[in-house]
Amino acid sequence: MAPKKNARESANAAPAVAAPALAPVEPAPVVKPAPTKPKASEASTPWDKVLINLYNHYIDETPQRTKLLDVFLVFLAAVGALQFLYCVLAGNYPFNAFLSGFGATVGQFVLTISLRIQTTEANKSEFPQVSPERSFADFIVCSLILHFFCINFIN
Repeated sequence: MAPKKNARESANAAPAVAAPALAPVEPAPVVKPAPTKPKASEASTPWDKVLINLYNHYIDETPQRTKLLDVFLVFLAAVGALQFLYCVLAGNYPFNAFLSGFGATVGQFVLTISLRIQTTEANKSEFPQVSPERSFADFIVCSLILHFFCINFIN
């Protein structure tokens, strides 16, 4: 049996045919593009100006009734956050009371959003048959039903 050839020995052995010598290849120089400054018209507006413009547009263009609904929505969100924070920190011993209160807050928030959508002037084309008075009556009836179920859930 012939002896095994080691892989190192075959790699070190000179090849029978000499390979042609290659000229060393120099890498191409990397050219970095010069940073370009955006034009004044393309520059983004600072965030504080965007927020100020948004606030001014809201104050100028939004009807007083819609602003009142928005304040009520902020109140409901704050009450819901406080209820959840209280449940996390102090415990939820009367769990039915927590569920009922939190459910009433979330349900009233959803009903108020629905009222806001139906009474906004921009959405008149989506609700041509519904008058603002009808929307408010639906809001009141649904709120009474919601709170009836929440009070019965406390038991």
